[in-house]
This record gives sequence, structure tokens and C-alpha cells, in this order.
Amino acid sequence: MDDLDTKLIALLRDDARLGVATLASKLGVARGTVTARLRKLEDEQVIVGYTVKLRPESDSNHIRAWMGVQVDGNRTHEVVASLLGEPAAVALHDTNGRWDLLAELRAGSPGELSKVLERVRLIKGIRHTETSILLKTFR
Repeated sequence: MDDLDTKLIALLRDDARLGVATLASKLGVARGTVTARLRKLEDEQVIVGYTVKLRPESDSNHIRAWMGVQVDGNRTHEVVASLLGEPAAVALHDTNGRWDLLAELRAGSPGELSKVLERVRLIKGIRHTETSILLKTFR
């Protein structure tokens, strides 16, 4: 990836609906260049999809929570693989500090979240977890 790819991705992160002509104009390159770069980034799986971003409060049918995960010993890869297989885990981050991993969870009800937490706690290699439910998002 070069500077043009980085700028292209930044524009798409801000608005994935921008057309090729608009992207080309903003980047100061030909439309063919943008098309070729997009195809290359998709083929190399740098870009793996385009999506819609919703304000968190607009998806009121779900409970969102953050779970800090402390991994036991050197079992991070095993824990990550298990958490990636958990349907309620919509994002998983490697962190430093108190928690080894931070998982964003989404569930349809408090009871469903409880079941998710039970499943996660059974994953071998997890030493400790702490979960906080998102109440309100400011930005």
C-alpha cells in the first residue's frame, strides 16, 4: 500500500458510498486509477466489504457490551480462535494493560447476553473476564 491507497481508504472510511468519479476528483487521479486500486485492494483482501454505519442508539433491539478478557499463560491464539467463533462477538481487539483482549458483544436481550457470557467463560485459556454494558454513546 502506498500513500494513494491510504488516502483512498480514508475517503471510503468516511463515506463508503462515494462514487469512483468523486473519489478520483478528490484524489486528483483518473477514474481508471481509482477502479484499478479498488480492485487491487479487494483482491488482496485489504478491503473485504462495504457496510452501513448506524448510530448505536438507532439499533435499540440489541444490548451492546464490552468484555475485557485476561488470558491464562500463552494461550492467546487459542482464546482468539474461540472468540472469533462466538456469534455474539462483533469485534475483538488485542490490547495492552489490564486486559489482553477486548471483545464487543451484541445480544438481543439480557437473558441472551447471560448465555453468551456463560459460553465465553467456558473457553479454555481464559483466566478472568469483566463485562460492561453500554448504556449511552456520546460520540
